[in-house]
Amino acid sequence: MGEFTFVIEKTCPICGETTRVVKTKSRLLAEKTDEDFCVHYKGFNPYFYRVWFCEHCGFAADEKHFLGQIPARSKKKIREFLEQRNLGMEFTEVRGVPEAVASYKLAIYYEELIGGMFNTRAGLWLSLAWVYRDTGEREKEMEAMQHAADLYDASLVKERYPIGKMTDNTVIYLVGAIYFRMGEMDKATQYLSRIIGDQKARDMDAQLYRKARDLWQDVRDAKGEKDEEPAKKKG
Repeated sequence: MGEFTFVIEKTCPICGETTRVVKTKSRLLAEKTDEDFCVHYKGFNPYFYRVWFCEHCGFAADEKHFLGQIPARSKKKIREFLEQRNLGMEFTEVRGVPEAVASYKLAIYYEELIGGMFNTRAGLWLSLAWVYRDTGEREKEMEAMQHAADLYDASLVKERYPIGKMTDNTVIYLVGAIYFRMGEMDKATQYLSRIIGDQKARDMDAQLYRKARDLWQDVRDAKGEKDEEPAKKKG
């Protein structure tokens, strides 16, 4: 048992075998949170362990989807894919960057294979970006964040919110924050302005509104523009 993790056994929803998975302990000391909700913890990165991986068949998904109800048609697609391959990965309680990256890429692949939700795929890409952020691989981080932004944008058009704890305004803010992190200030302004120019958003989620307004100001400062908020849109 590690200082920050512990091992449990779960039944793989695809092959039915009992597999070991790693969970992170809840008492982690947060040091700071980035604009796109990436939390930095002291001495440990839980994003390395977000994806669970079956050591027998090679199925990978985040905890929620690993334990959730996978439609029969989706299970069939994944099983047919795995029948032709041997993707079993050696179990290890301590993940390095290669293991973390491989687990995310597999989870993303399976979500694409079954036509999973844009929101789910976007979240996996964003967490992968946070892994690269921790290791200083900026080019790979930027690529992963672009995938996340594109998928969240598609989700806003095609999926109905709220999804879990996320509202459509949360996603709009998040895409703006992603573009801010990428240095694309014009795109960041487009998304953040949709929130701070919306009186209804201000009334329904004051905390998110303040975050959007503060980040919008950071964008304006980065662009060297004067402080002039968008005209308010009545809800």
